[in-house]
Amino acid sequence: MTEASPAGEGAATQACRNCGAAAVGAYCSSCGQETSLALPTVRTLLRDAAGRYVALDGRMWRTLLPLLLRPGFLTREYLAGRRRRYIRPARLFLVLSIALFALLRFTGGASLAGGDLVQADPDEIASAARGENGERGFSVDPDLRWHLNVDAGSWLDPLRRRIAQFNQLSRTGRLEQISGGMLRYGPYAAFVLLPLFALLLKLLYLGRGRRYPLRPRRYAAHLVFGAHSHAFVFLIAILSVLVASEPLRTALVLWTIAYLLWSMKAVYGGRWSGVVARALVAFFVYVVFFALVVAGLVAAAVMLG
Repeated sequence: MTEASPAGEGAATQACRNCGAAAVGAYCSSCGQETSLALPTVRTLLRDAAGRYVALDGRMWRTLLPLLLRPGFLTREYLAGRRRRYIRPARLFLVLSIALFALLRFTGGASLAGGDLVQADPDEIASAARGENGERGFSVDPDLRWHLNVDAGSWLDPLRRRIAQFNQLSRTGRLEQISGGMLRYGPYAAFVLLPLFALLLKLLYLGRGRRYPLRPRRYAAHLVFGAHSHAFVFLIAILSVLVASEPLRTALVLWTIAYLLWSMKAVYGGRWSGVVARALVAFFVYVVFFALVVAGLVAAAVMLG
């Protein structure tokens, strides 16, 4: 009898340039680096760079289409252990959030760094910086000017001077700086809201483990569902920016409402009455969190420019 040929017989063996191990075939079995070291084309280089974040292969389409059209499907697949074929929830959340805010900045048109200065009264500016404009406290007037009136010489003096500089901008400039700051720091706000949303889900779905044994219980599972839900909202927002038809945008809003309810039903189960009740509580609490984060973004935009 003829002995079976050993694996890799006939293939060229060479030393891996990265780790020095003997490499047979297209990749090194020790470190995984490719053995063909020809310089990449521009297309290959861009594909490799983007692929680290968005998986420019079949996984992208296997992920985005269910994300858009199949409520709760990706979360159930992930919790069932079928993960390799899809983009992971955290990466999907990150990529779509960055894509959305980049698109918003790109379509904003005007400069987001600030606006033209107005010819303000120097005495008025100096007075504002000293905190001599009336009652003590903080206020914002209809022209988007901020007023922080505290005693001179306090630890808030640097903050007051920054507000005085912001108030020297035209109203358009102030609006641009606020909107620009919100877009700049928006992805960070999304990362703050995601764990809060997951905690809210965990609190809303406490108990009834015997009645619904397959319902997600661990915080990490709620985090996965939250990442997929946020990623879906980011994707819908991207589509809303790209389409010009108001009926299509209205349809996207209606689909978003139906999708989020349907996804909760698909992942957590239970009666529709319970799904809707929990969704309403989650919505109102999330709106409060969102308002606080937006207020923080506005403050960051003014203070950090």
